[in-house]
Amino acid sequence: MSIEIKVPVLPESVTDATVAAWHKKPGDTIRRDENLVDLETDKVVLEVPSPVDGVLKSITSDSGETVTSGEVLGVVEEGEVEDAPAAEEAPATAETADKPAAAPAAGGEKLSPATRRIVEEEGVNPSDVPASGRGGRLTKGDVVNFLKAGGPTGPRAEERVKMTRLRSTIAKRLKDAQNTAAILTSFQEVDLKAVQDLRAKYKDTFAETHGTKLGLMSFFVKAVCDALAKYPVVNASLDGDEIVYHGFMDIGIAVSTERGLMVPVLRNAERMSLAQIESGIREYAVAAREGTISLDDLQGGTFSITNGGTFGSMLSTPLLNPPQSAILGMHNIKERPVVVNGDIVVRPIMFLALSYDHRIIDGKDSVQFLVAVKEALEDPARLLLNL
Repeated sequence: MSIEIKVPVLPESVTDATVAAWHKKPGDTIRRDENLVDLETDKVVLEVPSPVDGVLKSITSDSGETVTSGEVLGVVEEGEVEDAPAAEEAPATAETADKPAAAPAAGGEKLSPATRRIVEEEGVNPSDVPASGRGGRLTKGDVVNFLKAGGPTGPRAEERVKMTRLRSTIAKRLKDAQNTAAILTSFQEVDLKAVQDLRAKYKDTFAETHGTKLGLMSFFVKAVCDALAKYPVVNASLDGDEIVYHGFMDIGIAVSTERGLMVPVLRNAERMSLAQIESGIREYAVAAREGTISLDDLQGGTFSITNGGTFGSMLSTPLLNPPQSAILGMHNIKERPVVVNGDIVVRPIMFLALSYDHRIIDGKDSVQFLVAVKEALEDPARLLLNL
């Protein structure tokens, strides 16, 4: 019996998707629940599995085509699929006894849709490319750098690649933010010695108790929530000629992935403990980088935090994530000479940047918000005492 493979029902905010890559070609056998094709939306990559065992009979929507909910992607002819016989191990001979086993492909067996696409288009053998991704995985950047360095096409090779749906959406949203909001940025510096001392003292006990590492981001999320409670306009958004004050703090945490920047949201972060924040961020980061994060995880948010310091940024002016009205930029930590109680001492200093929509947030509010974040981080006990 022929079974049509259709585009799954897309979320309400997603109108269509692009066929990113087929993992089977007509005539190939397919197991039930085995991934047939990847669909790329504005935010995530969706996997479309086969509903039955059988053979892929035909493909009606090729890679690069735009499709909508319910549209037919291809047809699978249902039938039994025999297991492939295990290959018998050939006896060792004088010629093969000393021959080393073939090395596994660089980056592991699993390639992301973007990496797989460029590998197939350029005819690159993944095992020839040095992998730099987490766990030794091959990334699209690895392949691009390999091609630029010479690769199979020469040292002056050029590549023209269509922007992904995610990259195109990011570009449009950021440009819309620039064109719409009156964006200003205020700066502050923070001494992180107290936070670093606290982490050094309790990191092992914290990990044993909660099963997660005590990172820096959880302190920033707690400090931000504390400051937002004092200055709720920074947590507000503009809807037409009305200011919407949110009675909750859904904090977006910017995560850099191979496909682009994603901002998963910690819901009701003001109610979360440090351990819950750390676990939530870790789970979102893994899901975002593996392409398994859901659209619901990326939608909403009342305030965002981005950490350019992980890449060595000293100072930047982050762009708003609409419809949010403010975003906090973290940067790298440098030991700097500062004056404390009349003495010059060396302290771990980070510059903070708050970009905000001046249409609803005044300069006074932005500065006071940053000061509140600074005070909470320089004296973490304030967070426990609600000071």
